[in-house]
This record gives sequence, structure tokens and C-alpha cells, in this order.
Amino acid sequence: MAVSPPACPRRLLPLSLGLFQGTLLLFFTLFVTYDEPSVQAEDASVVANQLYSIFPLFQDIQVMLVVGLGLLLTFLPRYGLSVLTHNFLLLNFSTQWALVLQGLFHHFQHGQVHLDLRNLLTAEFAAVTVLISVGAVLGRTSPCQLLVVAACEVPVYLASEWAIVSRLGVLDVGGTITIHVFSCYFGLGVSKALFGAVHWPVHPKETPTPHSDLMSLVGTLILWVFWPSFVAILCQPGDAQQRAILNTLLAMSASAVTTVVASSLLERDGKLSPSHLQNGSLAGGVAIGAVANMAMPPVAALTLGSLSAVVCVLGFKFLTPFLARKLLLQDQCSIHNLHGLPGILGAAASAVAILVASKDTSGSQVSPTGGNAREAAWGRWGDSGAGGQALCQVAGLAVAIGGSLVTGLLTGAALRLPCLARPPEQLCLDDSLYFKMMDQGGSRGPGSTTEEGVLALKE
Repeated sequence: MAVSPPACPRRLLPLSLGLFQGTLLLFFTLFVTYDEPSVQAEDASVVANQLYSIFPLFQDIQVMLVVGLGLLLTFLPRYGLSVLTHNFLLLNFSTQWALVLQGLFHHFQHGQVHLDLRNLLTAEFAAVTVLISVGAVLGRTSPCQLLVVAACEVPVYLASEWAIVSRLGVLDVGGTITIHVFSCYFGLGVSKALFGAVHWPVHPKETPTPHSDLMSLVGTLILWVFWPSFVAILCQPGDAQQRAILNTLLAMSASAVTTVVASSLLERDGKLSPSHLQNGSLAGGVAIGAVANMAMPPVAALTLGSLSAVVCVLGFKFLTPFLARKLLLQDQCSIHNLHGLPGILGAAASAVAILVASKDTSGSQVSPTGGNAREAAWGRWGDSGAGGQALCQVAGLAVAIGGSLVTGLLTGAALRLPCLARPPEQLCLDDSLYFKMMDQGGSRGPGSTTEEGVLALKE
């Protein structure tokens, strides 16, 4: 007997996606247009230069999200096909949804939404928050539930980013606070509300294999190579962008080396943990985002990268088991260790850096909502002093954590609706629930057993 999802949820996914895409087609037909082409030759040259400066970095980010992040999550040995597919689906769904919302609120002029490459880039930043957040519940949720998470999180992220960057004037060129911290605690809120006060034992299908760990490490290497583009793409070209790239490379290099040191010291036999390498090597890129384009000595970037790797590895070793035991918190992909803890460290580092820096030592960031939020923030700094700006950094961190937790809890509660039936525990973390799995002989692959089907039916 083949294992398949119940009829209602199985039909709900194509129907909801089809309705969404059809509605989007109608919206684009009526309201969306491209920016008018430049008439003057010099204007055309400026536009071309802007395109050539941003598109290579944009391509790097595409590789990060589609390939790197997808492979990073394939440490689940029998869920790799689902992980890659759901990651790709959520990226496209969330990007289109963010384009609609951004267009209506920020780019609607004379009855038309004007679309350019920067709009698409900032929409993908909104999609990044979804891809990170679902890591907390990955494998134990249905595709319909993941789409609901995306539909709820994108507008909340846009509101949070507007409040933190545009209203509070927080300096965060690489998304340490607005993206990493926000998405982490939104995902943890979803997980807590969805799974409740139930202790979830280790599922037999979630233990990584050498092959799945290898694929995940390949994803880490891809993310590591392209991460500087993610941090630097919103900086103004020139000195600020160069500083962001250099600081990111230094921080990530330090985090990679420190991860090996910390992982080896914490293991009794001195061997390395694959999960430490897969996540700790990227922690420097998360932490450096808030200070990447500030003029600071290279040793500061190296120090921040090392500290972020240490807190990430310590989180794996001590904090994750503690939260699972005391708070019954389910964090499938350990997003708290990679995005939450280094993100908080980076936010604290930004406040410290502002206190020791002078007014003219920072670059400029273009806000995803339009305008130049960085220059406005520096103007407020001149009025309230470095101490006032440092307090803004702390306030932005509080808004990101508090707002994301509350909305994540509400979203997780919505996921418990009967029509969004969560897959049975016996069939979680298995590709065979959503894909036709055939071995070379044409028979059903492992995971599609009659015994599991009977267990699912009983549940």
C-alpha cells in the first residue's frame, strides 16, 4: 500500500497555489509595469553601470538561496528531495508575494507599480526570512503549512523592517537584526505554538548519514563563498561596499577556523562534529552584517567572527538540549544557533562599534523600502549622539525579537487548523509522503512500507 497524504490536503496544495498564481497574473496585468527607459544617453549609461554593479551580486545571492541553502538542509537523510523542492517553492512564492506588498506600499505611482531589479532583490530578502524560519519546523509540517507561514511572515517582516530601519534608524546593512534575528525567533514562535508542550523524541529518520552530512557541508561551502555579496549588495558602491566585503571575508574566515577549534575541544575524543562545521563556519557572516560597512580595524572583524563561532558551537552543545528539555522547544535545523545567537551578538557589537566610532566613519546603506535610511540615521546620530544611536540598535533588536515571537506564535496557532493537517509523526522526515519514490527495480523505495501506511491510517 503506497503512502500518500490525505485527499483534502493533497488537493489543497495545487488549488491554493493555482489560485495564488492566477491572482498574481491578474494583478501584474492590471498594475505592474517596468520603469520607463532612460531617454538621454548619459542617463542610459548610468543605468547600465548600476545594472552591471548590482547584477553579479544578485546572481551570487540566487546561488546562495537556491543551491547553498537548499543543500545545507539536506542533512536529513530521507528528506533531501523534499527540502530542495520546498526551499525552491517557498523562495518563489515568497518573492512574488513580497513584490505585490512592496509594490502596493512603496512603489505605487499613478495607478501603476514600477518594477526594477532592486525591487526584486529586496523582495528576495523578504523571502530569505521565510526560508530561515521554516527550518525550525522542517520535516514535521506539510507544504500547505509552509505556504501559510510564508503568507503570514512576509507582511510582518516588511512592517518590522520599516519600523526598525526607517523609523528607529537602526544601522543594519547586512540584515543581522532585520533578517537573521527576526526570522529565527519568528520560526521558534511558530514551532512552539504548533507543537505545544509535547516532548518530541529524536525521530529515527532525522539522524544524519555520512552522505547527507557531506551534501550539507557542500551547501555550507557554497554559502560561505557567496556570503559577502549578500552583506554588501545594499551598500553604496565604493569604499563602503569594499569595507563590507573585506569585513565579511575576515569574519567568516575567523569563524571557520574557530569552529574547528571549538568543536574539537568540546568533543571528548577530539573529533569534529559535522553540524558544528555546517553552521559555525557561517556564524561570522550572520554577526558581521550590522557593522560590515563601518570603518573599524580588521582585528574587530576577526574577533567578531571568532566569537560568533564560539557562541554557535556552545549553543549546539549546551543551549539547544536545555531549551528542548526545559521549554520543550523544537528546532529542527538549529536556526537559533546559526541565526539567533550570532545575530544577537552582532547587534550588541553594532552598539559597541557606534559608541567607539566617530560620526564620519560609516558608509551608506540604501533602505529596502526606498530612500537612504543610513543617512537619516547618521543625521539623528548628530542630534542625539552616539549613545542615542546605540540605544536605537538595542531598541531595534528588542523590536525584532518581540515582534517576531508574538507573530510567530499566532502563525503557529493558525497552522493547527484541521484543514492544514500535519503529517503523521511516523511519516515525518520522509520524501515518500509527497513524492513518487522508485528504486532501480521499479518498486517503492524505502519509507513507503505498508507498516508505516497502517500506522499513519491509525493516527
